[in-house]
Amino acid sequence: MRYELYYQPSIQGRGEFIRLALEEAGADYVDVARDPNFGRPGIMKFLEDPALEHPPFAPPFLKAGELLISQTANILQFLAPRLGLVPEKEESRLWAHQLQLTIADWLYETGQTHHPIANVLYYEEQKDEAKKRAAHFTATRIPKFAGYFERILKLNANGGDFIFGEEISYVDLSLFQMIEGLRYAFPKTMAHVEPQHPKLVTLHDRVMARARIAAYLASPRRLPFNEQGIFRHYPELEEAQAQSDKANKPD
Repeated sequence: MRYELYYQPSIQGRGEFIRLALEEAGADYVDVARDPNFGRPGIMKFLEDPALEHPPFAPPFLKAGELLISQTANILQFLAPRLGLVPEKEESRLWAHQLQLTIADWLYETGQTHHPIANVLYYEEQKDEAKKRAAHFTATRIPKFAGYFERILKLNANGGDFIFGEEISYVDLSLFQMIEGLRYAFPKTMAHVEPQHPKLVTLHDRVMARARIAAYLASPRRLPFNEQGIFRHYPELEEAQAQSDKANKPD
């Protein structure tokens, strides 16, 4: 089956978590908005079609035959068994989905660091609030999420470096993307956090070394991070945390 992925053509965003799963599996797919034969109108026809019974709210969404599926975690839950990226047991599949939803929370909070008030406002219009939000995110939330997944990896009864042992899952691919994105957005914070979470770093490195992922990362299909996506690098957002630490340091 040829899958059709519908997402913004100029950013990694939420669509990247789906692309990584498709790339790792060697699946046949088309990134519709990047296809010159379709472009953004290919997305809008689904969002605006009044006759569509189950319309998506926003991209990303995936067309698989007659099925139209939206929401990143939902798409991955659908794809994973078909791509061999989740164990067969129902308990394991529910656990994978639970972890993916936790990653979705982490991703949402990441986006809130540069747009804490409203997505329709420019970053410059909410910079002061963004500094406050980013200071809290880098000081407490990144360590909390990273610590949770480090704990999960340590508790893995199957051994190995991935969530389910030696067999890679879509959750591992998503964790790789989170680390990559946070390294771009908050490099100083991650340089401090990562040594305390060695299993998470090992997972990242093993995913990056996989043949299909390495080929994808080196290809033009992998867009660079930029200041239009979810992971954005604004140096002043890390400076805000440094200033907060200095202000709270006892004399």
